[in-house]
Amino acid sequence: MIAVELKHVSFSYKDKENVLENIDFCANYGEIDLIAGYSGKGKSTILSIISGIIPNVVNGSLEGDVLIDGNNIKGKKLGEICRSVGMVLQNADEQIVNNLVEDEIAFGLENFAYPSDKIAKQIDIVCKLMNLDKKDKTKTLSGGGKQRLITASTIAMGQKIILFDEPLANLDKESAVMLMEICKTLKKEGYCIIIVEHRLDMVLPYVDNVWNVENKKITKVDNKQEYLVSQSKKILDTCEDKVFNEPLFIFDNVDYSIKDKKILTNINCTIKKGARTVILGENGCGKTTLISLIARLNKPTNGKITQYVDESLNKRANKKWFKKVGVVYQNPDYQLFMPTVRKELEFGAKSKEYANEVAKMFEIDNLLDCHPQSLSEGQKRRVSIAAVVATSPDVLLLDEPTVGQDYNGLQKMIKILNELNRKNNISIITITHDVRCAKALTDYSLVFNKGKLVKEGKKELVDEYFCC
Repeated sequence: MIAVELKHVSFSYKDKENVLENIDFCANYGEIDLIAGYSGKGKSTILSIISGIIPNVVNGSLEGDVLIDGNNIKGKKLGEICRSVGMVLQNADEQIVNNLVEDEIAFGLENFAYPSDKIAKQIDIVCKLMNLDKKDKTKTLSGGGKQRLITASTIAMGQKIILFDEPLANLDKESAVMLMEICKTLKKEGYCIIIVEHRLDMVLPYVDNVWNVENKKITKVDNKQEYLVSQSKKILDTCEDKVFNEPLFIFDNVDYSIKDKKILTNINCTIKKGARTVILGENGCGKTTLISLIARLNKPTNGKITQYVDESLNKRANKKWFKKVGVVYQNPDYQLFMPTVRKELEFGAKSKEYANEVAKMFEIDNLLDCHPQSLSEGQKRRVSIAAVVATSPDVLLLDEPTVGQDYNGLQKMIKILNELNRKNNISIITITHDVRCAKALTDYSLVFNKGKLVKEGKKELVDEYFCC
């Protein structure tokens, strides 16, 4: 039975050319559909049209028919559409409104007027399903934890059509498999699941249909195995092997806690100057906290971090420090605040000329006059990295930099980062769950588990980690 159908749909954002032109698409109950394609080509737009976000929240010109259960949703309010359609957004922070996990899950159920006993039952069910503690504070969750939370909140509401926009982006391998297994179970129960995702290697075993978005059209892929394999190759490291002797940061018995909750325990390691260091580990193991300590955004509860970036900057973080140490956050919305991409790049750049050079380097020069918040998540990610690179830092800290990147875009990004490392001697420290590129960004690897550093190594450790 058809759950979702788009007939002759075209859409353009306000004062822009069409993103989609006369497309036809359908998805059935009891199936999982994958919508794939290059970043910024309209995949998330299709989900927004199905969910009613377009045109109820996001303005633009929408033509054609959008049918849910055979009924045209034109003119229907968002509250009416979301009775049938649930959506897990690409950016988890945009959906979380409550301080406690249980309150966040209850929020949607209360809006649907669920009785209190059923709300309590649903909270327990989905928390167990998604490995969440209902008493946790939402702000203390990792990026992957937040993703699991909004997924749990959506599943709890019981809509039979669920849309996922890059649900695996911030998830470790175990959590990604868990989510896809849940989707498989929901499919068997008659749900319609539609997923936009770039980590195609993770969704391959679960998908019934693949749709490719390109040139403002969407087409069904005949040979999904061939398509997915072609888009899921691992990126090779083009950098020559090199020995790094000088320390950049030395961790000496470092702990970090929030009240009674220990995040990091007894961390002892040396991060080398000029090297590419990759930090690996499951969601919530303390990787982002480690980056925040390196960046001086937080202070260790115990122990000491000695920096060798610049001996004159041994005091607290200041403007001079952040000129030397550039931070790219997991959520690009945290650092994109200027009215245009051009102004974002020029804000901290050593010159306007260099800002333009970086824009061409990251292939965002065609976006210079766009508002950053009008971009796709993949484009935002490139802009946020480019804006930090434009400041010419000595150290680049990257928290999940590959989210939202298609394979071709990812290849280009890795090439740029590696050239910056080898030619400009920029030390790069990266957190990633992306098996496609982790090894291509590695000279040294650190693996964390439950707040502890459990292994150190080189490239081989990346293979060992992702094979487990």
